Amino acid sequence: MSQELVLDSRLESGKTTAWWLYIIHAVSFVFSLGLFSVIPLVLNYVQRPSTEGTFVHSHHTWMIRSFWWYVVWIVVGAALFATFILIPVAYLVWLGAWVWKAYRLISGIVRLNRNEAAAI
Repeated sequence: MSQELVLDSRLESGKTTAWWLYIIHAVSFVFSLGLFSVIPLVLNYVQRPSTEGTFVHSHHTWMIRSFWWYVVWIVVGAALFATFILIPVAYLVWLGAWVWKAYRLISGIVRLNRNEAAAI
């Protein structure tokens, strides 16, 4: 006997919106290193209340937290870069932040496609 998940129109719409926001975050991340991720971030904040009580809500929270932690690590790298002596360490911090953000985007999309909540 197979088990099927039935999605109502509100949930399906929320899931589609979250999927597109992941894509916009990813495109911004690849082409501007996340500089233009502010646009989907605002949309995450706007859309999150309408998905309260669904697994999609966790995905909006996941994307919001991913954005802000990425900003923190970029700023830490910039502070290290400003010291001139720690420039190689700054590049390592930025590389680590980039890999971490890529992981968060990919794992979020995979979980959303499986109809699973994001691991917050």
